[in-house]
Parts: sequence; C-alpha cells; structure tokens
Amino acid sequence: MLINRRAAVLGGLGAAVLGGLPAGAQDITFFRIGTGGTAGTYFPIGGLIANAISNPPGSRACADGGSCGVQGLVASAVASNGSVANVGAIASGSMQSAFIQSDVAFWAYNGTGIYEGRPKVDTLRAIANLYPESFQLVARKGAGIKTIMDLKGKRVSLDEPGSGTLVDARLIFAAYGLTEKDVKAEYLKPQQAADKLKDGTLDAFFNVSGWPQAAISELAATTGIDLVPIDGPEAANLIKEYSFFGADEIPDGAYKNAAGVKTVSVNAIWVTSSKLPDTLIYAITAALWNPSTRKLLDSGHAKGKAIKLDTALDGLGIPLHAGAEKFYKEKGLIK
Repeated sequence: MLINRRAAVLGGLGAAVLGGLPAGAQDITFFRIGTGGTAGTYFPIGGLIANAISNPPGSRACADGGSCGVQGLVASAVASNGSVANVGAIASGSMQSAFIQSDVAFWAYNGTGIYEGRPKVDTLRAIANLYPESFQLVARKGAGIKTIMDLKGKRVSLDEPGSGTLVDARLIFAAYGLTEKDVKAEYLKPQQAADKLKDGTLDAFFNVSGWPQAAISELAATTGIDLVPIDGPEAANLIKEYSFFGADEIPDGAYKNAAGVKTVSVNAIWVTSSKLPDTLIYAITAALWNPSTRKLLDSGHAKGKAIKLDTALDGLGIPLHAGAEKFYKEKGLIK
C-alpha cells in the first residue's frame, strides 16, 4: 500500500527523513525502493535514485532551476535480501518498488524457473532497465580452467539452492552440453565460495553482479584468479532462447592481473506493481531521467554511468508499468 500522510502527523522514519517540516505542509507520499545488502551495488544505487526522485515539501529547487524530483515524494532505499525477497515485497505491498534481476522478474511473472509450481506474480511491472549484471565465472589461478569445457571434473560452486544464479548456471551448462554431473558441484553462498577458492578447496564459482565485485577483487589481489569466458555460438543461442540474457563483457583491469572476457549478463531492473497509480509512476520515471539525476548517477557510483535512457527498455522480461510506458512513448522510445 502506498503511504500518503500529512507532515503534521509525521513519526518514525518520516520524521527522521524530513526533520521538522511545518504542520499543515502538503501531502507527503512515502515510496520505498527495495535494494539488496548494504555491501552490494543495489543499495548505493538505490540511495542515489531515492535522492534524485525525492522532492519533499519545503525542499529547494535544483541548481538548474528545475524540479529534481516528484513534488511531495519522499523515497528511501531499503536494504533487503535481494531479488527474490524483493519480488515478495512488491507482491505483498510492503515495498512500492525494488531492484530485481531481469531473470528473476521473468520467472516470477510467468511462474517458471525458481517460481515453478508457485503462483505467478503477474502484478510486476518495469520502470526501467538500470545496468547489466555480469555472469562472472571465476577460476583459481593455476587450476587449468580457461574455457567452460575445462570445468569437467573440477570443483565448481553453482551458487546456493533457491538462487537465480543456480538456475542460470544450469542453463549456461546446458547451452554448452554440460550438466552438474560433469563437475564436482557445490552449492555455496558467494562469500563461502570465495573463501573456499582462496584456501584451495574449490576450483571455480559462478557469480552474478556488477563488476568489480568486492570479494572477487580481494581474490584477484591475493590468491589470483582467471575469468572464464562465456561466449561463442553457445552463448549466442542462449541469448536467443532466453530474452532476459544479454551479451556482455568484463574489461581488462576490472580485476588485478586478470584478463577481461566476453560473457553474458542479466539486467538489474527497477520494478513496481501494476496497482500503483499511473500518474505517480509516470512522474517517477520522468524524475529518473531528469538531467539533474544524470549528474547524480555519473558522480555517485561506478555503475551509475551505465544507467542510460537509451538502454532503459533493454532486456526487461516483464511488461512496463503503464505510467512508465506513457513516458517512454512521449520520448519516442516506444512507437
């Protein structure tokens, strides 16, 4: 449920966010953005966007004289357990919006993948694609793993049960004619996988994140790693078959002493519910692409520069919210 109150009755989070607004100020709409863990990429990006779209009563105009955000809106980035938890929060109404991997959104909307046999969350609607989250296949230097086929017989973590990464790793294996039986498969949380690779009891692991990822950076600087490419006709067929995958590249220098590779990615997308008003989501979408927001994104985080209007509709996997669709039609991105 969308929260709309008068400043005169602010309490708790609202008062902390807004401080002492005068009684009788105009209506305030609170808008939560579910993100991920505070150490990840979702949380700081969420903070930047929340700041950009907020325009509480009494706030100053932007430096360029325009409005930075949505009049009367107070947005906040809320830490969470990530994409799957965020789907549940959108479905229950405890979050008004959230960042979700495009594959997880696709499965939730269609009742497939990790949502097989569960009710469809068909109220999910996209506001925008934000940036690619790369599939990073990380191998311990010296393990002799240069291609996916070199994983045969090796100790490989495909991520933890119930994760989107595990489902996608299986799809990647299938594209190359492999199964989990071809490797010594383990099912570890990302940090556990990094720790085991560091102590030599794991040869490789899959990770889905925006680069550079902190745990992988540490491994590169201490243990030494090789990035394994996910490319060729197998990757092309994978992208063709599953609309939430895209071609991607991790550049040289992303990690210390590790050559860059071509890979595949899913997208981090900003999602809301079809139940929210068209006028609100239209205004929020417009605020996201305001020139003042551009400045915040470019200066605030390495991944902020990847958030661009011309890729806003790439690889969404679910329908746009009607309010966002109206904005993109006006901008000529939808004919």
